[in-house]
Amino acid sequence: MRIGEIAALVGVSTRTVRHYHHVGLLPEPARRANGYRVYGVRDAVVLARIRRLTELGLALEEVRDVLADDRGRELVEVLVELDADLARQENEIRGRRRRLARLLEGSVDDGEPVSPALAELLGREPDTGSPTAARDREHLVLLDAVAGGDRMRDALRPLAGDPAVHALYVRMDDLADARVDDPRIAPLAADLVAAVPDEALAAIPADGPVGTGFGEALLDDCAPAQAAVMRRVMTGLAERLAGSGTEIGTEAEGT
Repeated sequence: MRIGEIAALVGVSTRTVRHYHHVGLLPEPARRANGYRVYGVRDAVVLARIRRLTELGLALEEVRDVLADDRGRELVEVLVELDADLARQENEIRGRRRRLARLLEGSVDDGEPVSPALAELLGREPDTGSPTAARDREHLVLLDAVAGGDRMRDALRPLAGDPAVHALYVRMDDLADARVDDPRIAPLAADLVAAVPDEALAAIPADGPVGTGFGEALLDDCAPAQAAVMRRVMTGLAERLAGSGTEIGTEAEGT
């Protein structure tokens, strides 16, 4: 048989046969005087076995090990390992599908999936059109995705829908075009620090987000006067934590 004939017999491409030759899985047969390879029945048997093993999910290196053991002991061992690996993959897939099902139970306004707990919390927030409120929603989505963020989210739950909180959003929005020495900055920062529940303060991890790269990212997302407010808020929260005996990584720079 020529290469096209053995490939058609076993159900693979001639390119596949040449690849098996290249990697040493299928020994190259003798060539005739005209240069053509001549394949025998034994070659077809080996090629068919390679195809069956690869269809089972064995890597080519594993196939090589199986072919090297005439008694088949290696095949049994490899198939047992393959079965165990597939079982692990099945468990992982089931776990991912369970998490996906929970995520699909709720979503934020732009369709991004979030946990049901956060979806319920965001559903209690009125759509005020406030840019500051919209930023806070984005921050909550971020917290929902990071380790420990659920504690912070749950601690902030009492503030959802609170008119006093939305009044603070309006005051922050009013500073969008203000100067960094605006007299409204200090009192707003003090009111924001006071509005953070003790439970939320305790949920801040030892390495942030106050005073860390996350804090700097928050500042970059604000107008200059708003950033000045947030610096004061970070410093005020650090002072509250210090007064409560809880430490954080570093204090934010004050203004």
